[in-house]
Amino acid sequence: MLSRVQVACDRYVIPSVLMTRRRWIADEVYGNRAALIGPHAEHLAHVLRARVGQEFDIVAAGENVRRGRITNIADKRVEFELGEIIPTGAMPRLTLMLSVFKFDRMEWAIEKCIELGAAGIIPVIAHRTESHLAAGAIRRVDRWRRVARQAAEQSRRGSPPEIGQPVKLKEAVKLASTARIVLAESEEKTMLKDVLPSSASSEFTLAFGPEGGWTETELELFRECGWILASLGRTILRAETAAVAATAIAVAQLQ
Repeated sequence: MLSRVQVACDRYVIPSVLMTRRRWIADEVYGNRAALIGPHAEHLAHVLRARVGQEFDIVAAGENVRRGRITNIADKRVEFELGEIIPTGAMPRLTLMLSVFKFDRMEWAIEKCIELGAAGIIPVIAHRTESHLAAGAIRRVDRWRRVARQAAEQSRRGSPPEIGQPVKLKEAVKLASTARIVLAESEEKTMLKDVLPSSASSEFTLAFGPEGGWTETELELFRECGWILASLGRTILRAETAAVAATAIAVAQLQ
């Protein structure tokens, strides 16, 4: 005898769920062909068990996203034939200057900020950056780039993220941008939301200090170089929390 639940289910046709195609950032692009290589390809072929003929969204060049059909799967290489261009919404060109802090927390911040919409990350060596972290930062860049790339694919971004080499603050403050804003605990009047650019197409930069914050000398350097000091509010946040919160505010306001 059928249960009431089974009888009820038999009376209705449950619509199938439309699956969104996964998006990949191509390692190689040549004409109407693209390829993933190395661990990138192995994950698609062996973990996700991709097959010839399957279609995915491929970030082919810059912000050009195209439909890609797998034509060949080989050892550490998956090849695609590229088809139609897929429209993508405009995202703010937001760059984050993250003063290097504890690597596990920094990696988490990079992942989440890229997912939220940051276009790039510049690791910065500030006065209060711990010496062993400053020394080890250069060796972490490749890992940060992998994390950022995976985050961009996960969130279906239309362009690959840019993770720069670590630089000292005196060089980083010279970065050209439409708007340059430094988050500072000492700022009490100016809120981040009030100084963000008004156009979603603007290029702008947000700078975050290390654990312990910016020194007064560093804040004066920012002022001399034309940066705007801004606050996230009265609460004191961890470096990674501040970066994620500010990115979310900026992207939400400009979309």
